[in-house]
Amino acid sequence: MGSRSGIRNYRFSFNFFLTPGVQWLLIANVAVYILEILLQTFSGTSAYTWFVLMFGLVPSGVTHGLRIWQPFTYLFLHDASTIWHILTNMFVLYMFGRELELAWGRNRFLQYYFLTGVGAGLINVIVKTVPVFWGHSPSDTPTIGASGAIFGVLLACAILFPDRQVVMFPLPIKMSMRTFVIAMTVLEFLGTFGLGGDNISHLCHLGGMLVGYIYLRRGSFLYSVRNTVTDWKMQRNKKRFQVYMNKHKDPPSRPDRWVN
Repeated sequence: MGSRSGIRNYRFSFNFFLTPGVQWLLIANVAVYILEILLQTFSGTSAYTWFVLMFGLVPSGVTHGLRIWQPFTYLFLHDASTIWHILTNMFVLYMFGRELELAWGRNRFLQYYFLTGVGAGLINVIVKTVPVFWGHSPSDTPTIGASGAIFGVLLACAILFPDRQVVMFPLPIKMSMRTFVIAMTVLEFLGTFGLGGDNISHLCHLGGMLVGYIYLRRGSFLYSVRNTVTDWKMQRNKKRFQVYMNKHKDPPSRPDRWVN
């Protein structure tokens, strides 16, 4: 049946403007979260604990058990006892991850997401492993959640879209993206001193931001190093040239005694 003239046809879509990379991450995280709930409900606490210890980020498991997959798989696990953990992370990913993917494309966005997430996990492992050298026992506490990668996404948005206005939910305060991320960084830094839970989890969040900053500013770092080396070479060659000129300087001529 044909449409009447003057009446527009609209195609309804329920993807909520999801970009492919963000959509894949949301589906993967929600699927793993449902699996965690099923394990905890029907298989008991022991099965759920085994799942978290096997695929969460356990520093002793990475350093002693050689579970090298954990710095990657821990990003897909969330606390099954509450929905707020995964809901908060996925909401931030939905709100800000789309912006990055539209600007970068799917492949680069996913590369950055996992780079910051895995980097945050490795920093977590290093921080929890250092006390072993002072006689402490290896840490068996698992870390789960995509917060390291999420904070990397927030940092990238602050660098790419610094003046974009956002609202710090639930407070009705409007601010720039740069100010919002600075405020979040300060809160996470204060959290390392015991404000708001596990100190190491806050360090993991800051680790994701640090890895993201180094990745995004790597060009500036390389140019700075290159310019420093170039300047050093120029100064060295200049000194060598001055030494050469001083060694090969012609002696002063004798005064001419002839008089016309």
